[in-house]
Amino acid sequence: MHIFTIMKENNNYINPEELHDDDMNLELTEENIDELKSKVEDNLAEEIDPVQELQEKYNELNNSYLRLHAEFDNFRKRTMKEKADIIKSGGERVLTDMLPFADDFERALQALHEAEDKAAMVEGMDLIYSKFVNFLNQHGVKEVETVGQPFDADRFEAITTVPVQDKSQKGLVIDCVQKGYQLNDKIIRYPKVIVGE
Repeated sequence: MHIFTIMKENNNYINPEELHDDDMNLELTEENIDELKSKVEDNLAEEIDPVQELQEKYNELNNSYLRLHAEFDNFRKRTMKEKADIIKSGGERVLTDMLPFADDFERALQALHEAEDKAAMVEGMDLIYSKFVNFLNQHGVKEVETVGQPFDADRFEAITTVPVQDKSQKGLVIDCVQKGYQLNDKIIRYPKVIVGE
């Protein structure tokens, strides 16, 4: 009865497993009560305060979240910088690859001013043009086929329509005013076409 009263005053109960056999057989005296009180207080002191435990968990999770947020922010910044560097260096590589064409055109213009043989000049310009087309193909740029193709608003830009004699040409591309190009499967410049009506 006295043990229950002592424990009830502290709003906590002793775990019976923590009591020794000799504690159970003690006769309740003032001395024993003080000793039991001391054991109960020691047990309560050893127990972790639930609020403190939750605060520690919160602090741990909050620190983990802050570290993760900082790591993600660093990753985002690093990725943006790498992407900018790739775009910058990618453009640099293409421009460096195009410098030989500038050299070829410079030589062709110089030869054009000095030469009298028009056929040789036309042949030289054809060589430069075919070299340039091969360069574009190596970089994944291809001309979009237009003439004779059915008109597709997603692939062509119609600038006008013309009446056609043959009904089989209705809805087809009749002529191309400006060539279009695609990089791999993406159209980077839409061809400007005339469509049969």
